[in-house]
Amino acid sequence: MNRLLLVLALLLPAMAPAQGLHKATFAAGCFWCTEEVFDKIPGVTATVSGYMGGKVKNPTYEQVSAGITGHTEVLQVTYDPAKVSYEKLLEAFWLNHDPTMIDRQFCDRGSQYRPGIFTHDAEQRRLADASKAKWEKEKPFRETIVTPIEPAGEFWKAEDYHQDYHLKNPVRYRYYSTGCGRYSRLDELWGKYRKK
Repeated sequence: MNRLLLVLALLLPAMAPAQGLHKATFAAGCFWCTEEVFDKIPGVTATVSGYMGGKVKNPTYEQVSAGITGHTEVLQVTYDPAKVSYEKLLEAFWLNHDPTMIDRQFCDRGSQYRPGIFTHDAEQRRLADASKAKWEKEKPFRETIVTPIEPAGEFWKAEDYHQDYHLKNPVRYRYYSTGCGRYSRLDELWGKYRKK
């Protein structure tokens, strides 16, 4: 009986189909706006605004927004790879940020708004590199793409009032995102790709 259990224990993981949810992490300026984009993608099961890439543990929004911790605002996306591919998430990322700016996105300035792709494994790194190479070749604008690709570090969830901000505060959110020039700059950069 023990032998049978041992054989089953060894075989079952190999026979089981790949299942489960995966994580992806992106920085595209203000995490409120990044969250709105990814919330609309079928196959995305959760989005959480937070901070990554800094030197302070459990930073507050006040610390991060002051630019003193080294963090950037990020969105951690949980998705079902059976329903949406990482490549599709990468495409949404590229078309919804300004890859020509290092420490700025739209009206928000400072290293805390720097864009980036934070990869969780070697396959994500490979796909992220391929997507960047594709856009470097195909881009509809003249400026250089400066968005970095880095290994994901420790993720710190932002305060509750930042989560789902675009849903909880639609009028304020729309005023901010439009007033910040986000949509006009994205259309200027990506044009026909955003209209598909």
